[in-house]
Formats: sequence, structure tokens, C-alpha cells
Amino acid sequence: MKRFAFRVILHILLIVLFSIGSYLLFQKQLWFSTTICLILLITIGIHLYRMQFKQIALLRRLTDGLRYNDMMQTFHPPFNNKIMNEWAEELSDTLKDFRGRLLAEEIKHQYYENLLNKVDTAVLVADKAGHIEWMNQAAVTHLGQISQLPETLLKASVAHDTPVIRIEQNSTVLEMAISRTTFATQGREQQLISLKNIHSVLERNEMEAWQKLIRVLTHEIMNSITPIISLSETLSERGIPSQLGEKEYSVMLQAMQTIHRRSKGLLEFVENYRRLTRIPAPIRTQISIAELFTDLKKLFPEEYIHFEMPASDLYADRAQIEQVLINLLKNARETCERKIDKEIQIKFFSKDNPTLTISDNGEGILTDVLDKIFVPFFTTKTSGSGIGLSLCKQIMTLHDGSINVKSEIGKGSCFILTFPK
Repeated sequence: MKRFAFRVILHILLIVLFSIGSYLLFQKQLWFSTTICLILLITIGIHLYRMQFKQIALLRRLTDGLRYNDMMQTFHPPFNNKIMNEWAEELSDTLKDFRGRLLAEEIKHQYYENLLNKVDTAVLVADKAGHIEWMNQAAVTHLGQISQLPETLLKASVAHDTPVIRIEQNSTVLEMAISRTTFATQGREQQLISLKNIHSVLERNEMEAWQKLIRVLTHEIMNSITPIISLSETLSERGIPSQLGEKEYSVMLQAMQTIHRRSKGLLEFVENYRRLTRIPAPIRTQISIAELFTDLKKLFPEEYIHFEMPASDLYADRAQIEQVLINLLKNARETCERKIDKEIQIKFFSKDNPTLTISDNGEGILTDVLDKIFVPFFTTKTSGSGIGLSLCKQIMTLHDGSINVKSEIGKGSCFILTFPK
């Protein structure tokens, strides 16, 4: 480049000198010499213009390459001389170096993007107004392909005292722990939001706590009841003591039999609750939905119970899922008892996550009860044990799935069983 600059300066000096020479020769009326000087002056000027024009053309190719991200260009000298060769080589080397750095940044970007897409934490980048600029695969799974932050998430991202929010997605309510960081790039304020699904963790911990409580209670109750049953049987089998009359013995015998009967009933009652702690790990097989629904139709032959028979399969434990559906259908049938136009529908969807729905047009469930129906021992029935829906929830949890409910008073309820892909 130094040589090129030297040649440009030399051309300018020659132009100045020949201009002065032409003027002086013209003043002395030396026409031939003046003409020669003018020709040389024009030649040097044209040569300088061509040098500058070719240089501008090279720079334009460079800027076009940068503008249109064309980094594969190579530059050839407009003139076959050493200076232009060096300059074209420097431009090619510069573009090659820039291309290498750009490729390294692209590889790094792809690496971090793939890394973020592999984690199960939802990560979003949004501007101050909540317009989403980027989201990883976990965010797409939980929130869908959206362009604007949901209102609940937007409020939570602004309020620093909301560590956990609830989001409804595909009929499933998710509890998400939210974290927000604000940063600025090129003068624009942006926010990095991360969402961790803690719903399944909370459910599993809650179920484990209930199971521990049930184990302790049933153990203590059975340890206390068993001797009472044994003692009442022994006393009932004995003859009439000499110190007791026949009437007194009859009263005592009735009392012993009552104690024995109530103790046996309590023992059976406790045994039902122990089932919650004895559910085996599911043995998953390929289940034909049509065959499953056909078998259920035999147990529930009522005309108002409609089964959609899809030609689909479900990978799950047949016996456990059948028990879940039986419990839900029994509940649906009971809640429709007072209806004249009873209707219960059971459907299967396999578009995204395999999903079973059991809907009815019964009485519906009160809003303040919805959050409690899956809690062990909770029931609104006068003769209910409170373990049916809790058992359903535990079976779905063991299948790495979920059970949710939508209900409206006077219009009915819909239970949604969602299975993993």
C-alpha cells in the first residue's frame, strides 16, 4: 500500500509539473512543446483516474460482499503490477480472516443454541414490551410458538415478588418457577426469562408425603386393631363363665361380636388406603384403544355413554389405565344421575401427546373443590372413601403423565389424561 500511495503522489506531482510547464510553454508560444506537455498531462490524468476507479471498484466489491454476506470472494488486481497485486492480496486475506472469524462466531452461536434447546428449562428473550425475539425448544413445548409473552408471564416478569406462576397449556396446568434478568444490547433493553416446570416435582413430593403418612397411620391402626379382633374372637368362642348369668353373657357376647365386626370393617377400610402405597411400577405394552374401549363398553353398556373407537395404540399398563378409566366413568355416571338428557363421552387423541378425555354433562365440580379432588381422603360423597381420584393421579404419575380436570357448575366436567410421547 505504501508503494501505491507513492505512485499516486508521484502522479499528482507530475500533473502539477506538466500543468506548470504547459502554461510556461504556452506563454512563450512554443506550440509543439505545449502540445506534447498537454498530451502527457492528459495521459497521466487518465492513468491516475483508472487507478482510482479500479480501486473504488475493488472497495465496492468488498462492501457488497459484507452487505450480502458473500464471504467467498477473492480479489484480482485491476492492473498487472506489483502494487495492485499486493493490494488485491491484502483485501483477499482481510476478507478471508473476517470470514474465519464470522464462521467461528456462527459455530459458537449454533453450539449455545443447541445447548439451550437440550435443557428442560424454558428460556426466552423478549424486549421491554414483551415481544419475544427468541425461545428455546422447551419454551415452545410449554408455551407454544408465540410471539408475545402471555399476560400472566408478562406481569410476573415485571413483578420481582412472583417466583412461581401457573400456566395452562393443552388443558394442563403447569406450575413454573420464573427467573428474570434485564440486559441491554446496542442501546435496547431486553429481558432474559427462564421458566422451570416444578409441577411434576411438587406433585411427586406431595404424593410421597401422603404415602408416608398413610403407611404410618395404617401401620399404627392395624397394630392396634389386630389384637382387638383376636381378643374379641377368643372371648366370643368361650362358654358362659360361672360368675355370669345367661342374660349377662348374651349382652357381653353381642358386645364382643359388635367389636369384632367393627374392627374387621375398620381393618378393611385401612386396607383400602394401603393400596395407595402398593401400586406397582407400570408394565407398559402396546394397547389397542379400540379393544380397550370395547371391554369398557361391556362394563358400561348404558346408551348415553359414547365411546369413540379410533384405530390407535397407547403405550401403557393396560390393567392400571383400565382401572383409571373405570373410576372416572363410575364418577361420571354418578354425577349424571339427576340429569334427564345424560351424556358421557370418552375420546382418544394422538396428534401431539396421547390424550384420553372423559367428559360428562353432569352437575359439575365447585371451583373451591377442584384443587382438592386428587388429595387422598378428600371426598364430597356421603359414602366415598376419597381414594379413587387419588389412585388415578398416582397411576398417571407413575406413567410420567398427568390428569387434569375442567368443570363448570351445571354443565359438567371433563377429565384429561395426558401421556408422554
